Amino acid sequence: MKQGRLLFLGDSLLADFNWQERITHFEVINLSVFGETAQGLLNRLPSVQEQVIDPHIILIMTGTNNLLMEDYNYAETLREIVVYLSHIYPAAEIIINSLIPLQIPWLNKEEMKRINSEMEALSLQSGCCFLDVFSKFNTKNGLFQADGIHFTETGYNLWARSILEYIAFLLEDD
Repeated sequence: MKQGRLLFLGDSLLADFNWQERITHFEVINLSVFGETAQGLLNRLPSVQEQVIDPHIILIMTGTNNLLMEDYNYAETLREIVVYLSHIYPAAEIIINSLIPLQIPWLNKEEMKRINSEMEALSLQSGCCFLDVFSKFNTKNGLFQADGIHFTETGYNLWARSILEYIAFLLEDD
């Protein structure tokens, strides 16, 4: 028996993996979209609302494509996403997933850390949760494909384990 519904919202990093295979205790609903930006996610939230009723946990992973377009100022859009989701799914636990340490030479790691700090502050202000995978992924090799953006199987396994550990912590805390 499934423990509830887990809704994934984000970009290709989430869309490109079979989460149900790794997170078997939940019904996984993955509405992530390849190439999506934070604004794109915000724009399609009414469609998400039509498709998903009563998720128990929502994991948001957005901003990667903003970074790749050198748009470092999408924190307000993320705040709007969290407010919208909190309004339509008041009983759901919302988790903001940190940015990952993309292996793109021209991306500024300090800027990514700053954005992650903004995301963490937003989570504290809004009462949602923050899953910091940046630190965990920053110290390990073999997690990224040659493009420096997408994960290898090892990277996805580490991420799935991190999500499961965090969800277990949330459920234990309830």
